[in-house]
Amino acid sequence: MVRKHDDKADAAPPLSDQQVADYLRRHPDFLLRHTELAAFLAPPSRWPGSEAVVDLQTFMIERLQEEVDRVRGAAEHLIHTSRSNMSTQNRTHQAVLALLSADSMAELAGAVADDLAPMLDVDVATLAFEESGEALPELAAAAILRLPPGHVDRVLGGPDRACALAEQMPGDPLVFGEGADLVSSSALVRLDAGGRCPAGLLALGSRHGRTFHSGQGTELIAFLAQVAALSVRRFVG
Repeated sequence: MVRKHDDKADAAPPLSDQQVADYLRRHPDFLLRHTELAAFLAPPSRWPGSEAVVDLQTFMIERLQEEVDRVRGAAEHLIHTSRSNMSTQNRTHQAVLALLSADSMAELAGAVADDLAPMLDVDVATLAFEESGEALPELAAAAILRLPPGHVDRVLGGPDRACALAEQMPGDPLVFGEGADLVSSSALVRLDAGGRCPAGLLALGSRHGRTFHSGQGTELIAFLAQVAALSVRRFVG
């Protein structure tokens, strides 16, 4: 008859307090060799017969443990932020290459509308320019939106503003066209191509609130807009 194997029978019985104490007496350098355990131990705040003595060592250990937890949390936050920034930077580099590969204004507008949104993990990306007194066939591409005069300054908050971030606001139909209903958070950046080209916008919109917010850095999106403006200048003299 084969005896059924019993895993529980093979399991070692738990150590008693006396066994642990005996082991530590035989190995007084145990905590020196395993200092990481100090963060998990709960030392007594008072020893028997010393009720009138304040244990500053315990107080210092508690403060040290709190500081370790704080530093660990800050380090984890820094790592997460660094990885996120690196991902955003890589996406921006891909978007810049897409803009620079355009050989015409129509291709540039198509790159913005079709390529930038998935590259930058947003839902809508558009190019929009104000109407001007001069007819510019280069800006007649279907993917380019037309704005009334002065609209760029209005949505950016003034002629001195280069960028506007909205963390929770419906999309402007003039800026986002048919994709405006998808927009809950947006980034609008001024395009100043110069020459005959009127004022314009590079607009990015996301359906998720707080994708863009006031505390966010704008260096990368401003750089992307500068590349877009230089590309526009190649086609609109």
